[in-house]
Amino acid sequence: MLFAVIMAGGRGERLWPLSREETPKQFLKLLGEHTLLQQTVERIAPLVSNEDTYVVVGREHVGIVREQLPDLPKKNVIIEPMGRGTAPCIGLAATRLARIDPQGVMIVLPADHAIVDEEHFLRVLNDAASVAEEGTHLVTLGITPNRPATGYGYIQAFSPLKAGDLGTDCEVLSVERFAEKPDLKTAERFLQEGGYYWNSGMFVWRVDAILREMKEHMPQLHDALRDIEEHAGAPDYEQNLERTYAGQEANSIDYGVLEKSEHVLVIPTGDIGWSDVGDWSALSEVLETDDVGNLIRASHIGVDTSNCTILSKHTSEKKRLVATLGISDVVIIDTDDILLVMDKSRAQEVKKILKIHATKQESEKA
Repeated sequence: MLFAVIMAGGRGERLWPLSREETPKQFLKLLGEHTLLQQTVERIAPLVSNEDTYVVVGREHVGIVREQLPDLPKKNVIIEPMGRGTAPCIGLAATRLARIDPQGVMIVLPADHAIVDEEHFLRVLNDAASVAEEGTHLVTLGITPNRPATGYGYIQAFSPLKAGDLGTDCEVLSVERFAEKPDLKTAERFLQEGGYYWNSGMFVWRVDAILREMKEHMPQLHDALRDIEEHAGAPDYEQNLERTYAGQEANSIDYGVLEKSEHVLVIPTGDIGWSDVGDWSALSEVLETDDVGNLIRASHIGVDTSNCTILSKHTSEKKRLVATLGISDVVIIDTDDILLVMDKSRAQEVKKILKIHATKQESEKA
């Protein structure tokens, strides 16, 4: 069987103030008429049916998921009692799928990515599934970097494998190492040296393969997942799930398993027009801009304005007009209660403002 697991538990803090705790970015219509979550499910529909698609989400957002994905079976919404990183999230989904088909192939995707060339992307996923179904390898998708980005982790991969022996004719590389988010100088070196790919956070593996690797490299989590599974269907399942989950350290699947495993492969995606929509500067990479690089989704008048991102919930000039003069490389986000104005080059730092804002709100409540 071929399953899809959509991780929808992120908070999307770098897209504040539009992305909030009650409606994180995956539930917003940032790139069109549908939300990022809806687009993710629609994108893989030619490959994986709704019956075999699962969404992992926090309890507070279950209602939004069911509202936005009405055709998804209710049992396919897997509830996390609290966020503990991608390793417990993926492990929880894998134990659920192991009941159905432990040898099934599991495509793991974040709910908040943008992909322009969806047809090409589906071919890559199909190739990755062909490699993974043998049951030995964990496959990750690597994005060829086009700039020295400091907001992504990197994968170093040099050794090409005989793809034909792995059930596909696509390019398959052996992973040398994973690198954390680098500083600018290191990212520039990665780009110059070549052989490095952005870690997309998209994975393909067999259900039993990832559980086997978790047992080896994250035995405490593996034992906890077994305990959760043993209580499935029991009256105390929810209480046991919350108690067991709370005892787990937050950990990513990259750090917990992939960096330690000897069975990780990377398949370069090629140019699929990928973005993790990680901050406000990223939107101009996937949405159409004007002839001077402006991304405008607002009622706007601009003079000598270039390379700006301007979004407003008020698209009618009668409600609010955004006027700019003599600016470039600026982000302006206008909501009902907050106006954000910042240098585009500092888009990754939005959480600094969010932290101050949250502290101020707490002090006002006190």
